[in-house]
Amino acid sequence: MYGVSGTGSVVGEEWGARAARSRALAVLRVRGRALGLAVLPAAVAVVLYAGGVTGHFTGSGWDAARWAVTVLAVLVLLASTAVALVVARARPAATPTVELAETAAPDLYRLVRDLADRLDVPAPAAIALTPDCDSWLEDRTHRAHRALRTSGGEGEGDGAPVLVIGSPFLWWMRVGELRAVLAPVVAGTGPASQPDIAAARRFVRGLDAAVAVPGTPGLDPVRRLGAGAVGQVARVLLRACRGHAAEMERGVAVAGSERAQAVDYGVRIVAQEQVGLAYAGWDRLLTRVALPAWRMGRWPAKLDAGVVSALTELSRRDRLADGFSSRLGERPACDLLEEPGAVDEATSLLAARLFHGGPAEPGPDWSPVEWSQYPEEVVDRKWRTDAARLHRVLDGLGLADSGAGGGGSEGVADGPTLTRVIAHLSTEPGKPTDTDAADAAADGAALEAAPQEHSFPVDDAHLTDAATSTATDAATDTATATDANADTDLDTEEDEEPVNPAAEALAGALSALLAREEAAREARVAATALTAEAEARSAEKDDRHSGPTHPLVVSGPDGPLPLFPLQPPRSGRDLLADHVTAMVCCAAVDTAEATPGLDWLDGPALLVGGERATDLGPRVLALVEDGDPEPLRVWLARTGVRPEKPVRLV
Repeated sequence: MYGVSGTGSVVGEEWGARAARSRALAVLRVRGRALGLAVLPAAVAVVLYAGGVTGHFTGSGWDAARWAVTVLAVLVLLASTAVALVVARARPAATPTVELAETAAPDLYRLVRDLADRLDVPAPAAIALTPDCDSWLEDRTHRAHRALRTSGGEGEGDGAPVLVIGSPFLWWMRVGELRAVLAPVVAGTGPASQPDIAAARRFVRGLDAAVAVPGTPGLDPVRRLGAGAVGQVARVLLRACRGHAAEMERGVAVAGSERAQAVDYGVRIVAQEQVGLAYAGWDRLLTRVALPAWRMGRWPAKLDAGVVSALTELSRRDRLADGFSSRLGERPACDLLEEPGAVDEATSLLAARLFHGGPAEPGPDWSPVEWSQYPEEVVDRKWRTDAARLHRVLDGLGLADSGAGGGGSEGVADGPTLTRVIAHLSTEPGKPTDTDAADAAADGAALEAAPQEHSFPVDDAHLTDAATSTATDAATDTATATDANADTDLDTEEDEEPVNPAAEALAGALSALLAREEAAREARVAATALTAEAEARSAEKDDRHSGPTHPLVVSGPDGPLPLFPLQPPRSGRDLLADHVTAMVCCAAVDTAEATPGLDWLDGPALLVGGERATDLGPRVLALVEDGDPEPLRVWLARTGVRPEKPVRLV
């Protein structure tokens, strides 16, 4: 079917499985060689003792050799035992996920089991969701992982891996598309059940976990020294088997892909287009919409539902995505969940923790927000908070009356006004001073008197052409070179001295204030995380054998810092532009009857007359970067904004 022959699929699957098993045996041979080196001194000691008993190795020299080798064998065996215990007991890294019990998603479990039966492979032990656009199998057979994992029901083996599904797929994809996308992933449980491959994976995961043991907090100096030595040994072994492990996983993927070609192959080709589209919409939703809310201490509680709106908007704007929104009439994959809202809320909280470093639990400073409340509780609050921070920095710079010394200014009203900000950032273009005129005249005389080959930064070919051309061409070339030299001089002056010194100083002060606020936030989050971790450990000791009480369990590491930061640190100029834009939006809302809004692809938006104001950004940049207030003043006059009126701050 769909142009794929059964014979070719079987051959490809057999080749992938054999390649994976061959590489798994290579990984196990590395383990065997390490074990052989560990017992080698003991074997030599046994030979020496046997020779002494039989009378072949007698004398004081052989006695000394036996004692020396025996001591060495004991030390090596003790060290090897310590390494083996650390590798066996170290907790492998696990992806933070939202665990789904079968009671929370019976239809989804039924779909996965049916898929496994059609592929003739073992069913996954459990299903988990991750706030990412990807799906994979993850081995969680370690006892620490089994303690957190919810039971999938109906007696799946503990050795089966866990199926991790990207939560955006459930909301954007249809049921048939999800089945087609999961087919090659579920097919990977077949090779994963092969004993050699499973043993090789356990060995590699143990080494990877042992490498991280020296960084465990709370170790005393002696234990940290021993853990460092164990980590070095584990790192050497991991380096020796890294290539074989990568090829083993590649062979497993090939085998699973070939086996899955017999199931929904044609639908999978169409579904892969949805994977790329979902990734694009999810990325825009996180960076443009969710991130501003996270920075305000609020987390959108329905991110997965929001990705549908974002992708629908993308389909409306982009002709390449045209027609994808027509799929929304089919049954969405989130219907396979019993309570999609609760699952969406759990994955949304996990996304905030992973990508922003937010707390693991809601609190007074970390509360959810619905999409209907987003414009008022996030957008408007963000603008007014930024505007208040901007005026606080201006007050700190001693600029209580910015219009007192501004040339050409008609005076600035007291209070947090937009006029105050514009007057401070404006650099009015006045007449050139006598010094500037003298410098310009001197530069012109120098240009006329200097030789041509040293006056202009032109190459040899250009000089040759100029020497052999007509007088008109030579004059044209000279004028061009003069312009290029002038541009170079201007660039040099811009690099040496900022165009808008007031903006540079204000941006630096803003950056420093934001850094202090962020450090205080991280300290609060870290304290909250440590308290939660201590409470969790205490609860685990009190009720070690109790099962999970909630169908949704979040597993994985907690911490005050994001595991996957969405954006690099912003520059001071970008921060200043954001704050000036926020001040303009506050003035527009308070004086021109504009309203805060939400754009699903671009985040916070200013709505003027029901339409999004898309031409504000370049005008603010002209003020911040060039000190030119005219474009912004024209926009304010056209929109009806009164910059001299004080705005309401938080």
